[in-house]
Amino acid sequence: MATVDPLDALARRLRERLIGEASEDGDQRDVSERIRALVDREAGVLDLGARTELVRRIAERSFGLGPLEPLLADPTVDEVIVNGAGPNGSVWVERHGRLEPTTVRFGSDADLRHSIERILAPLGRRVDESEPMVDARLPDGSRINVVLPPLAVDGPALTIRRFRRRALVAAELVARGTLSQALHDLLAAAVRARLTILVSGGTGSGKTTTLNALSGFIGPDERVVTIEDTAELRLQQPHVVRLEARPANVEGRGEVTVRRLVRNALRMRPDRIVVGEVRGGEALDMLAAMSSGHDGSLSTVHAGSPEEALRRVETLALMGGVDLPHAAIRDQLAGAIDLVVHQARGADGARRVVAVAEVVRVAGGPATRELYSVRDGRPRWRVPSGDGEQEPRSPAALLASLSRRPGPS
Repeated sequence: MATVDPLDALARRLRERLIGEASEDGDQRDVSERIRALVDREAGVLDLGARTELVRRIAERSFGLGPLEPLLADPTVDEVIVNGAGPNGSVWVERHGRLEPTTVRFGSDADLRHSIERILAPLGRRVDESEPMVDARLPDGSRINVVLPPLAVDGPALTIRRFRRRALVAAELVARGTLSQALHDLLAAAVRARLTILVSGGTGSGKTTTLNALSGFIGPDERVVTIEDTAELRLQQPHVVRLEARPANVEGRGEVTVRRLVRNALRMRPDRIVVGEVRGGEALDMLAAMSSGHDGSLSTVHAGSPEEALRRVETLALMGGVDLPHAAIRDQLAGAIDLVVHQARGADGARRVVAVAEVVRVAGGPATRELYSVRDGRPRWRVPSGDGEQEPRSPAALLASLSRRPGPS
């Protein structure tokens, strides 16, 4: 069981005293000045360094994000995860793809909920017992998720996914080991050849980062419409229109779903449509768009393999509520997607593209055929179907085969 920092406990008590005194005497002095006066009066026996630290901690609890401030100021932290408060609570961070525990703690559920309220209030969002879950995007683009009791059994759960100031380009993914140079060249050729690409992978595998990097190969003369549940993509082309879904307000009104945005995008004269992640019935509208003249589009989906990615999109399309035969949806899926790029996060935290598969038609509908995979730490390549070759080939041969492949119909 974690021990409570005495200075932290003192900061919490003095903050409560600060609030009480302000409500009693209407003190209009600057908050920072009032904090320093309170610390000098109530904790004068402490040395100057301890008092300065105490002032900082009280200020964090008064108008900052409390103990999370140092973590969010650390550029190496990609995600902050808070699991409850008090002695049994914990705060973790993700650095370089790996989770690490921290010594940071919230003294009580009330302190944690106060920080959550300070985050959500400027966004016009709220979370309480009647609506105990919320997703939101911070002004800097970071994503926040909150779950309160009784859904979160051990206390409020807060997750903040940091937003990178600058999106990684494909060359940087090569330097980081996510892509090999040969795979970089292959995917660049695929995007330029207007093949429709689906990036699959698990949570935190880096799908959005790879999708953003692949978008860098889209020509500057093309009009691109991006559609996301929470805006994260940062395309560098000069003609990009970004659309973001909107949740319902506190009265349950005003919701705009990703599916509605996909339908609307078709009326915006896009050359390509980029759907940040397909999660529901919008899969059907996305397939319709991709197979009706918007080739070269990009999207991501949660899945454990290229084969599972196709099955998941098929299942999501069936959730579209349109009375289409299953065979018709499968046929549309086979004609809409050309390549599946699968990414995974290894035990060492590194994110790597571990498989690339082309989508082919078989008697029962769509299937995947492996073009690239990593086995026993070694890459294996195979030329696309229709070239009369079945043995593994070099990346150069695969790239030449792909460049001869006719574009999607």
